[in-house]
Amino acid sequence: MAVLTADLDDILEDVFERVTQTRIFKNRDVLLPDYLPDKLPHRETQIRKVASVLAQALRGYRPNNLFIYGLTGTGKTAVVKLVVRKLVEKARERGIRLEIPIINTKRDDTPYRVLAKLIESLGLRVPATGIATAELYARFKKFLDKKGLLMIIVLDEIDYHVKKHGDDLLYKLTRINEELSRSKVSLVGITNDVNFTSWLDPRVKSSLGEEELVFPPYTADQLKDILRERAKTAFVEGALEDGVIELCAALAARENGDARKALDLLRISGEIAQREGSSKVTVAHVRKAWEQIEKDRVVEVVRSLPLHSKLLLYSILTLTKGERATYTGEVYKRYKELTAELGIETLTLRRVGDLISELDMLGIISTEVVSRGRRGMTRMITLESDPEAVRRGLLSDPMVAELAG
Repeated sequence: MAVLTADLDDILEDVFERVTQTRIFKNRDVLLPDYLPDKLPHRETQIRKVASVLAQALRGYRPNNLFIYGLTGTGKTAVVKLVVRKLVEKARERGIRLEIPIINTKRDDTPYRVLAKLIESLGLRVPATGIATAELYARFKKFLDKKGLLMIIVLDEIDYHVKKHGDDLLYKLTRINEELSRSKVSLVGITNDVNFTSWLDPRVKSSLGEEELVFPPYTADQLKDILRERAKTAFVEGALEDGVIELCAALAARENGDARKALDLLRISGEIAQREGSSKVTVAHVRKAWEQIEKDRVVEVVRSLPLHSKLLLYSILTLTKGERATYTGEVYKRYKELTAELGIETLTLRRVGDLISELDMLGIISTEVVSRGRRGMTRMITLESDPEAVRRGLLSDPMVAELAG
């Protein structure tokens, strides 16, 4: 036992020494998703637009509601937070009573939690449960009107909330000024879904969309500028090999110009270099980081699938074992066995075919229509994603984990 303990101590000492002695990062935190920089390259136009809409608050007026669209990683939330930070500072200087709560409705994912956050922004506490949502909304209106202030409510990832809970809360918030006498409310909605408004009641759509702004994806050259700006603060001088920033930018540009992914890629590349005891981040580290991110993406996508899609994917995983192809008929037979084992309804072959097509579109599997002679035409199915990443995503569901034993 003493020998094993000594070996463990040696291993840990080696790891700790390598990480603490390797000089890669100067300030790793500037590459994290929640870091808000003082500069946002290539978003000057969007900053000006958001600021011009919200600046009415500095004259005591209620700004128009603002709706912001754009793909993930296009700087929407960062721009709004930057403008809000400066706006609140200016309002304080002028003695204007202004509150701007920013609520991520994917994290605070129920109407109750959204309202609780709004009430807490007024300095009041709300129990985690136990109050009807209608009562909570009534309390929010009452407390807000007592304060006699201007509130700009920022609802980030609002598409997630509406798809899950409908637009009832959003409707109430767009109409709340009709029920207030001493306070005023404006809304800023942020969404990754450019088709989001098709989910909304026309009355909500017209009220929320008083002003609209679309954020375009970043180009590879713009991503390079963003990475270079952050790298100055994030890494010690000379820690990045030539070509690292260019490769990070090029890979992220392929993913719809996602700056968040570019920054994650650069940060993870540095972490891998640090763990390996390297004094430089190399292109090879970037490629390893990309592989890791892709595996993590697969896990998250698989976790988010509906149960029957997971059962189909589990059938494909067990039939192919990551090496050979399988066919629709074999997958459906295995899927029926799994649903019987769980005691749940089995979908029709036609519906299963649709779900297989959806998995194909997500890039988790690939399908090809082939002839099986007298058996006719069928789809040959192969697993495109890393089998271990798929397995990790599937086993996070208790029902699939039960099947796996």
